[in-house]
Amino acid sequence: MSSGMVRILLECDRVALPSPAAATSKSIKKHSPLWDEPLWTMYCNGHRCGYAVSRRCTKLDLHVLSMVQPVSVGAGVLPPPPSPPLLPGKLCDGSGGAAAGSEVMYMRAKFERVVGSKDSEALYLINPDSMRHKGSDISGGPELCVFLLRM
Repeated sequence: MSSGMVRILLECDRVALPSPAAATSKSIKKHSPLWDEPLWTMYCNGHRCGYAVSRRCTKLDLHVLSMVQPVSVGAGVLPPPPSPPLLPGKLCDGSGGAAAGSEVMYMRAKFERVVGSKDSEALYLINPDSMRHKGSDISGGPELCVFLLRM
C-alpha cells in the first residue's frame, strides 16, 4: 500500500422476491443483512478482479486468529500451521483452500465502519502513523477502503 490508496468494492445483486403475493407477506423479510450475502463481485481500484464468497470459519481460520490475537497493529507472515497427516484416499485436509505447509500473510489494523444505508457500508483503515506525523507529507486519509454495496 506504499504506492497509494487501495479501494476494494464488494458488490452483490439484490435477490428478487419470488412473486407479488410473497412481497405482501409480512413473514418474509425483504432484505437480509448486508453481511449475510453469500456471493460478491470484487473490484480493486476500479478493475473487476473476481468473486468473493461468504463461508464459515475453518480450523485454519481459528488458528490464524489465535496467532494474531496478541498483535494490536501490524502486518507479517505466520509460519505454516501444524497439519495432521492425510488419511489414505483423502485428497485434502478440509482447511478451507489453504495449501498445507504454506505461510499465511496477515494485516491487523483498526478500521472505521460507516453505514450508508441497509444496502451499503464502508470500512476505512485508520493508520495510526498518519496521526503521529503532523506537519509531514504523509496524508491523513485512509490507505485501504473496503466498500460493500448491494445493487
